[in-house]
Amino acid sequence: MTGESASPRSPMKEQNKLAVEYLKRGKPDSERSEDDEGVKGTVAAALKDIEDRGDAAVREMSAKFDGFNPDSFRLSETEIERLVSTLTGQQIHDIRFAQEQVRNFAKAQRESMLDIEVETMPGVILGHKNIPVRSAGCYVPGGKFPLVAAAHMSVATADVAGVPRIVAATPPVNGEPHPAVIAAIHFGGAHEIYLLGGIQAVGAMALGTESISAVDMLVGPGNAFVAEAKRQLFGKVGIDLLAGPTETMVIADDTVDAELCATDLLGQAEHGFDSPATLVTNDRRLAENTIREVERLLGILPTARTAARSWEDYGEVILCDTHLEMLETANEIAAEHVQVMTDRDDWYLDNMTSYGALFLGPRTNVANGDKIVGTNHTLPTRRAGRYTGGLWVGKYLKTHSYQKIVTDEAATFVGEYCSRLCILEGFAGHAEQANIRLRRYGGLNIPYAGSAEPGGHA
Repeated sequence: MTGESASPRSPMKEQNKLAVEYLKRGKPDSERSEDDEGVKGTVAAALKDIEDRGDAAVREMSAKFDGFNPDSFRLSETEIERLVSTLTGQQIHDIRFAQEQVRNFAKAQRESMLDIEVETMPGVILGHKNIPVRSAGCYVPGGKFPLVAAAHMSVATADVAGVPRIVAATPPVNGEPHPAVIAAIHFGGAHEIYLLGGIQAVGAMALGTESISAVDMLVGPGNAFVAEAKRQLFGKVGIDLLAGPTETMVIADDTVDAELCATDLLGQAEHGFDSPATLVTNDRRLAENTIREVERLLGILPTARTAARSWEDYGEVILCDTHLEMLETANEIAAEHVQVMTDRDDWYLDNMTSYGALFLGPRTNVANGDKIVGTNHTLPTRRAGRYTGGLWVGKYLKTHSYQKIVTDEAATFVGEYCSRLCILEGFAGHAEQANIRLRRYGGLNIPYAGSAEPGGHA
């Protein structure tokens, strides 16, 4: 294979020790942390209020933050059908097509997760089962954009996993349910749909109120308040991951041009004012041209107000000497979306270890993954790709082990080891669990474990 060798197991150099040149820098990490601190107290107080006052607190927050105070936050079947009927045939077809791609990939992933049962020694049978969580709360964001695709990623994937109760919450858009979002949630298989946004949505689903039964797991992206609420609720419920502001990285060399790089950077920067977009390249000309091209595109992009602020505060252009240096830089940053457009894309696939999702080659792009191609777009941000992947069908499944010993001989053989090891650790009660079976199934004259000397029986 053409390219430089690299081992995924080799320790990566720290970013500040790499001989890289920043042609453009974003906000320092210290300022980004300060931006986060103000959110924590607000979220903690809101969750405590929901826990204490239930529906009343949820209703007040909805009226305050969304200007929405209906008789019921849950949509009826009649309301859902009416909203779906307002869409055109083409819109319904497109939503169903995108959802089918997500389902197809999720089904293939589910089929790869096998229940197992093995006889590890004569008479000793061990196994595990993959069991869906009993209920999942799927948050589908609204905000500036109605995120139709977010419904496929959370609700449809939960449906493929076999979750028996799927609850979805999405904020109203201009005081009304967004028909396309509701259709996607409905087609995805949600059993309950609530018009709720922000902290009040995830708090109500996780903690439960008089009208909303609590769920076992929360999934889905959201703004800083939603992400912080999920962080604080973790433990009371499971979560998929902490998905912060969208991040994108373009790794490129001289095989592509500045227009392509700039388009891919701004395509994600338009998400919000705090969406990092980073170019990593070993070609100075491409780096400089991309900076100029970003400025040109910002002059014509309809979402330039948001994208320009994001690029100004969080955009970075990093110039490296070699592909190996580009690889190490990318692994250290561990961006959510990593678009690779080089003369050795598969080399990056083989050697990248820390990221949310890879998009390989100039024909590929992050928008495909966000909307249509079938991989899940709820992905780790803020370097979490170092230790977790994104939302997928497996996140809704719990792998539970079991064991059974089916012969007297196996009970005796294992029991003798167990008894001695329990006594070694000083656990007399544990040892007696083994010893009583040695007496019953092995016919051994084993004294009560409380009287045993260290080292156990002979």
